[in-house]
Amino acid sequence: MLSRRGLREIAEPLARHPPARHLEPYNITRGYGAAIGTALVLTLPLPLLPAGPVSAADLGPSSRLMLAAIVAQYSPELADAAKDELSRLAAGDLSRADAAQKMEVSANSIECRASDVDITSRSCAITYGSKSVTLSGRSAHELFATIGEVGVPAGGYAGTYTIGLSALSCTVSPPEISARSGGGVQCTFTPAAP
Repeated sequence: MLSRRGLREIAEPLARHPPARHLEPYNITRGYGAAIGTALVLTLPLPLLPAGPVSAADLGPSSRLMLAAIVAQYSPELADAAKDELSRLAAGDLSRADAAQKMEVSANSIECRASDVDITSRSCAITYGSKSVTLSGRSAHELFATIGEVGVPAGGYAGTYTIGLSALSCTVSPPEISARSGGGVQCTFTPAAP
């Protein structure tokens, strides 16, 4: 056991001499520390990057409702009343949802393109049976983004980003949506290869 004098003999020299610089807490703002910190920041996250294409996560029923509402707007197969009801639901208007019947929205395929060279160029083609509808500008961008929200990965080549799907079939139940339980929209589709 150390006496008080022995403890003092150990503690006094330590108090007179601060610890060596390499024992101080790391400070990234110091000259040599900034270079090491930058190297660590640049090299550590790289192994965490995914090896394959990056895919958007399915954001759930709200994204599927928006996809059904957008595709329904241009469908030659849906009645105007169904299109209006889907537009109201997408806008958050549930005033008539309890009385509405289930609706089916379908499309054979959707193909969207956006350029990263001509940043004003974007288009989507929606095929409903033998009919095709082409969107451009803001409406094409809205559909492109919504397809990404439902989990379809975008691909790209030669200055063009692409996203698409086929065999889209959505069932929308307005009474279930008006219950505000997080359900009411079921969609199936096959994502296009990125």
